[in-house]
Amino acid sequence: MNEARALDAELLRAFPLPRLSEEGDKEDRGRALVIGGSAEVPGAAILAGTAALRAGAGKLQIVTDERVAAAIGVAVPEARVIAGSPLQHVKEAQSVTFGCGMDHGQALDRLLAALLGCGADVPLVLDAAVLGCLPEVDGETRAWRGGVTLLPHAREMARLLECEAEEVEIDPLAAALRAAIRYNAIALVKGRYSFIAAPDGRAFRFEGGGIGLATSGSGDVLAGLVGGLAARGADALTATLWGVWLHGEAGRILTERVGRVGFLAREIAELVPGLLPDG
Repeated sequence: MNEARALDAELLRAFPLPRLSEEGDKEDRGRALVIGGSAEVPGAAILAGTAALRAGAGKLQIVTDERVAAAIGVAVPEARVIAGSPLQHVKEAQSVTFGCGMDHGQALDRLLAALLGCGADVPLVLDAAVLGCLPEVDGETRAWRGGVTLLPHAREMARLLECEAEEVEIDPLAAALRAAIRYNAIALVKGRYSFIAAPDGRAFRFEGGGIGLATSGSGDVLAGLVGGLAARGADALTATLWGVWLHGEAGRILTERVGRVGFLAREIAELVPGLLPDG
């Protein structure tokens, strides 16, 4: 297996988050746009959006299925919740987190193609169902000017690389590096140990967090954290490294407080403000 630097608090000193001025307001901390949720999984958009705010984003917009928009608006009163096309809102955002809780199918394929063709240069965080659409538009993904982050687990990474899941599981770092180059993106492979790779060959390994993070909704929280940090102005690699570390540290604390397993994804984001360097 190739070498990867350990992702820990010491390494993060080399990747500082943008400083927040006491004179600033919510506009200065950026607008995070979450495109996600469905009639069956509305909670994914709630988890991702809440995490973006916990990471310090100043404003939150959620574009979701019209059938659940009102319910999400009540669940996340801090958000502007929109039913319909997200394209008119993408260029106004400082980050876009896309895919959490969405349904596979042609509608998602068309939405991704339209987004990649809209000419925006906002940071793009891609997760869950939308990852399966990417092999058909890898050229458009490479050309995205705002920076792309991919957050797959091993099976999703196999679909991204059009290979067998076992190949990813045998060498997740090599898979992350292949995806980073193919899609010109920061690529993560989630698992017991997480691996992050950049298109320039830099690679990182995170060993913290614990088994409790393997719980329903945990990936949605991670996506929201990365999107929230990107909205604040962090570049794609910095936002991903911090997002993975914050997610893992919150999991470690919950393991101590609650138990090795059994804590909830919604509890992860609650700990993040206290872990941030300006928290």
